[in-house]
Amino acid sequence: MRKMMMFALASALVMVIFAQGVSNAAAGMPDKPGKKQQLGLQVNKGGKLIKDGKPYRGIGVNFFDAFIRGLDDNNNTSYREGFEALGEYGIPFARFSVGGYWPVQWKLYNEDKQRYFEILDDVVKAAEDNNVGLIPSFFWSFAAADLAGDPMNRWGMPESNLHQFMKTYVREVVTRYKDSPAIWGWEFGNEYNLSSDLPNASDWRPPVIPELGTPTFRTQEDELTHSMIRIAFTEFAKEVRKYDPDRIIISGNSIPRASEWNQEQHLTWDQDTEEQFAEMLNKDNPDPMDTISVHIYDKEERRFARTVPVEELLEKLMKISKKAKKPLFVGEFGAGEDQGHEVAKQNFERLITAIDDARVPLSAVWVFDLSNQPTNTITTTNERSYQLDRIQEINESMSDDD
Repeated sequence: MRKMMMFALASALVMVIFAQGVSNAAAGMPDKPGKKQQLGLQVNKGGKLIKDGKPYRGIGVNFFDAFIRGLDDNNNTSYREGFEALGEYGIPFARFSVGGYWPVQWKLYNEDKQRYFEILDDVVKAAEDNNVGLIPSFFWSFAAADLAGDPMNRWGMPESNLHQFMKTYVREVVTRYKDSPAIWGWEFGNEYNLSSDLPNASDWRPPVIPELGTPTFRTQEDELTHSMIRIAFTEFAKEVRKYDPDRIIISGNSIPRASEWNQEQHLTWDQDTEEQFAEMLNKDNPDPMDTISVHIYDKEERRFARTVPVEELLEKLMKISKKAKKPLFVGEFGAGEDQGHEVAKQNFERLITAIDDARVPLSAVWVFDLSNQPTNTITTTNERSYQLDRIQEINESMSDDD
């Protein structure tokens, strides 16, 4: 009797395991115990950008205010139509601000955090529903320091209120969305390197507009240096890694100024050498950040004491990123129409062709559906919709990196 009972129990267990296996297969789940599905973008040991275990290249968009428009008007869900349109064009991902630009746009976070995250939940769901990836940029502007009651130089002080605010917000956002297939990576902020070690820094402190939530004055303590932002980048990346061990982490920097090394060393606008340019790129995208971030808008630039075309510049950037084993992210590129539609169209074509020819792993055009930038905004119905067509065409023609 005991043997029969044991046999019956074993048979039942086999049937349960078999049924579970069928259920997992039907749901598309891995059939090997312990096998982990990749979420978002990652960097492998060889420094390649990978998605779903394979080398990846793709061109997306900046959808800067996808979340902010919901903060400005809690009933504004137009981001849903935006993500639906991006999905129809096969746009793979969007970079956006995961917080307000002005301090006043964080009001809901302070007063009704549940409602704040309900809006963000819906933004993420809209991206999921349309198979659009997301790269949330946490601290796009100076607002985080104002919210923490600190001047900007506290980014260089890990024990400051600002860093505590940063850690709290990173924990809240990353833990909430780390299991979403829409999240492709995490970014610190926007172009902090361009505000660092300026010889005329007193003229470029963050704006003072109290009705938008800023302090009534700024001081020398609101001036940034490269050493400060590197501390901020490192601490941000370490905090992200506590909760997400895999996805890419991005500084959000622009391409270094032509004089950035000399600014840090001597507070001058003297032109950097190619070696100094590479040094600043590497220093300003510090470990555990695992990408190199730049923004490029010009078809040629004056640097290294000569005019450098964008094709050559991208070739140099790719060489630096490969040596560092950190994939290049051109987080912004584009051509505004200040000089007219036809000129902008030519400049855009040259930029996107150069990005494709250089086999840049990841890039994003500026900017999708941003109403307050009429000469830059790209929609499906305006005169710049050709840019979405071109991005779709290149994405469809891309093959995996060698």
